[in-house]
Amino acid sequence: MRLDLLVSRSFGLPRRAARDAIRAGRIDAGGVPRDEPGLDVPEDTALSHHPDRPQRRRVRSRLEVLVEDPHLLIVDKPAGLLTVRTAAHEKDTLVARALSYLQHRYRRRAWIGVVHRLDKDTSGTLVFARTREALRNLQEKFRAHSIEREYLAIVERDVRAPGVFHAPLVADRGDRRRGVARSGEVGKRAVTRYRPIERFGKATLVSVRLETGRTHQIRVHFAEAGHPVLGDTVYRPRSAPPPPLEVPRQMLHAQMLGFGHPKTQERVHAASPLPADFAAVLDELRRGQKKRPEMSRGA
Repeated sequence: MRLDLLVSRSFGLPRRAARDAIRAGRIDAGGVPRDEPGLDVPEDTALSHHPDRPQRRRVRSRLEVLVEDPHLLIVDKPAGLLTVRTAAHEKDTLVARALSYLQHRYRRRAWIGVVHRLDKDTSGTLVFARTREALRNLQEKFRAHSIEREYLAIVERDVRAPGVFHAPLVADRGDRRRGVARSGEVGKRAVTRYRPIERFGKATLVSVRLETGRTHQIRVHFAEAGHPVLGDTVYRPRSAPPPPLEVPRQMLHAQMLGFGHPKTQERVHAASPLPADFAAVLDELRRGQKKRPEMSRGA
């Protein structure tokens, strides 16, 4: 069993508080301080909690860690940050922050493997491998589409019912941007399932689950269907009327990630809280929704 889960159950702590206590060196397992929340321990391991013990190690980091163990690291990616550097050799990337975090935490040179990526302006859960064996295992899971992924998106116009996009995708639709395969073109299979969660008339909050993981899949599929992701300046048709709301970035958030652990095959689950900018856009849409009946009554 994961140490953080056993600590949570044993001392009635929320899972995040259990992880924080472990990382601070305030949990002894079998009489020995342990600071890896994802450490696999027997269920009958003797635990002791020392809340007043001075914090053992403090890592100053701009990285929000959701799940960590010797094999993997799941983080909460902020919008506006590249996952990996480009030809411009950016210094501040998610990979750079993850490496810095691990090096400061364990006082030794770190290694991470890039399993998948999120667009620069997409926020949410992302997993790195910490061993080459875990990297191979997780990449195979992505290729086999056995990773459970759920996104939240705010899309334009009214989405009234759940549905599935089956349109295959091509790397270049003719303008060096990705797109849906046209008649006679051979595209890669792409399947996107969605359901509306909250409707505002001019926009809809949708839950999106991917069966495949093509680059820009969600953005291309929704734009092709006439519901571009709010704030997406790449795939939104230029001929479309002005967007219903000005937003700071594309409203796409990788809310959840789930898969079998690469070593133990036990279920790993990570969820990212809604970012402040995403929540602010939802609040503005809700305020607009409340005003609409008042305006119609006064007309």
